Amino acid sequence: MLTRKREELAGEVHDLHKKTRADDEPADDNHTMTTGRAPEIDEDLHSRQLAVYGRETMKRLFASNVLVSGLNGLGAEIAKNLVLAGVKSVNLHDDDNVELWDLSSNFFLTEKDVGQNRAQTCVQKLQELNNAVIISTITGDLTKEQLSNFQAVVFTDISLEKAVEFDSYCHNHQPPIAFIKSEIRGLFGSVFCDFGPEFTVLDVDGEEPHTGIVASISNDNPALVSCVDDERLEFQDGDLVVFSEVHGMSELNDGKPRKIKNARPYSFTLEEDTTSYGTYVRGGIVTQVKPPKVLKFKTLKDAIKEPGEFLMSDFSKFDRPPLLHLAFQALDKFRNDLRRFPIAGSSDDVQRLIDFAISINESLGDSKLEELDKKLLHHFASGSRAVLNPMAAMFGGIVGQEVVKACSGKFHPLYQFFYFDSVESLPVEPLEPAELKPENTRYDAQISVFGSNLQKKLEQAKIFMVGSGALGCEFLKNLALMGISCNQNGKLIVTDDDVIEKSNLSRQFLFRDWNIGQPKSTVAATAAMAINPKLHVEALQNRASPETENVFNDAFWESLDAVVNALDNVTARMYIDSRCVYFQKPLLESGTLGAKCNTQMVIPHLTENYGASRDPPEKQAPMCTVHSFPHNIDHCLTWARSEFEGLLEKTPTEVNAFLSNPGGYATVARTAGDAQARDQLERVIECLEREKCETFQDCITWARLKFEDYFSNRVKQLTYTFPEDAMTSSGAPFWSAPKRFPRPLEFLTSDPSQLNFILAAAILRAETFGIPIPDWVKNPAKMAEAVDKVIVPDFQPKQGVKIVTDEKATSLSSASVDDAAVIEELIAKLEAISKTLQPGFQMKPIQFEKDDDTNYHMDVIAGFANMRARNYSIPEVDKLKAKFIAGRIIPAIATSTAMATGLVCLELYKVLGGGHKVEDYRNTFANLAIPLFSMAEPVPPKTIKHQDMAWTVWDRWTITGNITLRELLDWLKEKGLNAYSISCGTSLLYNSMFPRHKERLDKKVVDVAREVAKVEVPPYRRHLDVVVACEDDDDNDVDIPLVSIYFR
Repeated sequence: MLTRKREELAGEVHDLHKKTRADDEPADDNHTMTTGRAPEIDEDLHSRQLAVYGRETMKRLFASNVLVSGLNGLGAEIAKNLVLAGVKSVNLHDDDNVELWDLSSNFFLTEKDVGQNRAQTCVQKLQELNNAVIISTITGDLTKEQLSNFQAVVFTDISLEKAVEFDSYCHNHQPPIAFIKSEIRGLFGSVFCDFGPEFTVLDVDGEEPHTGIVASISNDNPALVSCVDDERLEFQDGDLVVFSEVHGMSELNDGKPRKIKNARPYSFTLEEDTTSYGTYVRGGIVTQVKPPKVLKFKTLKDAIKEPGEFLMSDFSKFDRPPLLHLAFQALDKFRNDLRRFPIAGSSDDVQRLIDFAISINESLGDSKLEELDKKLLHHFASGSRAVLNPMAAMFGGIVGQEVVKACSGKFHPLYQFFYFDSVESLPVEPLEPAELKPENTRYDAQISVFGSNLQKKLEQAKIFMVGSGALGCEFLKNLALMGISCNQNGKLIVTDDDVIEKSNLSRQFLFRDWNIGQPKSTVAATAAMAINPKLHVEALQNRASPETENVFNDAFWESLDAVVNALDNVTARMYIDSRCVYFQKPLLESGTLGAKCNTQMVIPHLTENYGASRDPPEKQAPMCTVHSFPHNIDHCLTWARSEFEGLLEKTPTEVNAFLSNPGGYATVARTAGDAQARDQLERVIECLEREKCETFQDCITWARLKFEDYFSNRVKQLTYTFPEDAMTSSGAPFWSAPKRFPRPLEFLTSDPSQLNFILAAAILRAETFGIPIPDWVKNPAKMAEAVDKVIVPDFQPKQGVKIVTDEKATSLSSASVDDAAVIEELIAKLEAISKTLQPGFQMKPIQFEKDDDTNYHMDVIAGFANMRARNYSIPEVDKLKAKFIAGRIIPAIATSTAMATGLVCLELYKVLGGGHKVEDYRNTFANLAIPLFSMAEPVPPKTIKHQDMAWTVWDRWTITGNITLRELLDWLKEKGLNAYSISCGTSLLYNSMFPRHKERLDKKVVDVAREVAKVEVPPYRRHLDVVVACEDDDDNDVDIPLVSIYFR
């Protein structure tokens, strides 16, 4: 009953909230929407995508009509990403019928679809991804005039002649239609973009504008601006900035963008004469201005002849793009003349294509290439008919993002050609033509590139995939199409302990709304088997961690060929990395953050492991800043979430802990005997006595008094203790940057944001006490009347109140000598209060849930944060932005996820093929927003040398036999190593400094571990691992590998 009522009330609160909310981006005339009122954005569904794009971009997307022509594997991937993004409509055009060949890359198709139209076959499954998108098909020849119905058109299989004709029409159309041509030819891909004669980019990178807190500004020409050393400035020379809140030199507060130069970590100069301006006194925020950028695109006809600079991805292949520019033209000529693709393995067809390339090159005059790499052209021609799934996934992400840019002006477009190849993925041994022949299977396209031998290896592979969320869904689809583990000898094990939520559906495309609440791994595995029924997959719901090593035991790890991570946190990644190093298994790692993605290959003995390099930990704001001196909205939201959890989850949980076991609770408090235990008891007593609620009016009273306490009384106390003119012990103003002087708030029922906060807080308070919510709260006038009934006591600031100002302080509680005595009094008081409660009384703690807009959690947190921001004159945020920050939402979109998994699967060919050198592998960092693609060889592992031995993190020394500690020391001595310490887990088995440890020398290592470390080696394990610290004969420490003693 309570839940249903909450949902009915949600609309009322949302309307109140909306009145005070401003959109996060300005509208722009260059990217107009189609007719009618823009549809409402489902924030629960699109929250992760909204965190990347913002509302205005999403509205433009919702009003955009897109054509995708060519429903091969690439077309299917592009369409999937656009439907997930939520464009208004996707129109599919394709005249071809489904062939068995298409099943290598188009995951919408099955063997039953062979012979049917490719576009029409894809409609139903595409529609399942997002019912809000209109999906339709066009069959027959396209006309130029039909293109006028779209904001963007994408072609994946079109002749150059037709592409030039269509592009010219789109370029000159008013308004221009974005034209994108992309092709996958085996392990080679291309993209061309033309967004018209003048295209305005509203936001080139999607990053938040950089800011700084001003510390001083000189009256000079040029003026020197210094900022507080709270955080390094991210400004660059030439950036435009605006100033606000500057006291003294108020001339800078005019909102005019100013150019900076000489940017340093904590200062910069202004290209402005401030000698006649007022003298700087204090304060000031400097904020980067991101001006729009206008791009002038060439038509395809002109760009083919003068392509300009190519977008690079791999600087070890800097000479590759001009050659591929030529190769794709030669292939177009080949297909135009012979009406077919080159046959895989045909030397005659390879030569024909090379001849076409030579002929085109000769016609280029001064810009012709000096030399053509005929071996590369051989690979290009031989595999050109195949659309490989990993390539389609990668380019589907890139092209999908370009369409979003074209429709919204968000992010910098690809300008204008991009070429890519992954010939390193080919088997190391040359392929014979017989290996490339089709076998009348769904893998024929892949076989035409890699040969039948590698295909068998893929089908027999044993893979462990950890995670089946956004990355996991993409991986499962890719692996199923590639034929990974699609033989009875192969096996794919996928594990994930999470269940499906609504917010997953905007990118985790194997899930449907009827799967909400079901296990991710089971649903994803079932969906992958629908893509390829031969997939041999087992779905588990175990978290891969030290606690589940009985499930993922030694035999399990030893059976694997490779591990694919699809995780979203560093802790889990570090654990899987440690297991892969231990068992010497290849690990394919990837991750995404908004439009960014990265991949890392961890290959035994060839590369460093994931844990070898780590990002520095995120800087945390000091506790005193969050609690008393916030200077940005992040501080306010951190405080708001902390207060939410304290009031609505932790205190009710403590109340229940006491009521469940009063005696045990009292004993724990007495044992602790500190300020924290005292504070905890005081909060429980306050909750059950002074702040106990029995009616909904009590809950309103509680919420109104909390408002007064937090946003008026505490501020009055703070400014009483530290007045505006207060000085520090060194004589500096106390309220100098980055501190902001606060002002108390006056509560007004006429302020919708304040009334909304009281309503939401009262509803959640009622929920913790199990109090029904009356219908009259829907009426703002009646709600205001109920709030006005609350008697608010006058507040008088107190003398001698201690407010923590030390940035290194970790607790706001002050210890007292008589804590123990106070605790005894409080326990007695609590026991007396408990006797007045109804039998069986329990509270209902509320656990913060960010992804349910009907539960009022974010209404309370956003209200807390914005009222506090108002105290300190900090710009407020809407509920959605508050959700991103307080909910620690990771921005995510389907395009970067698809690209990351495509890149990883190109590396998987190498891992399972075997025999590749480190220079064949690639780690990638990409940012689709800029766009930037940076690929490089992995870093080799660090090598440690001793005498004639060398080892890396990948090595593990093994000894067979149930040996003693002395025998272990002797074994190491033979290697020129003097062991002085041996440990197992966290326990020390032996140290040469302790005389008593010598008594253990003739005991078995396993027995010592059992006695000292309490280690019982499980039956499924045959060995014990020990860490040994050693020195050489010159007393230098030598870091040796882990030592495994195989005693069974």
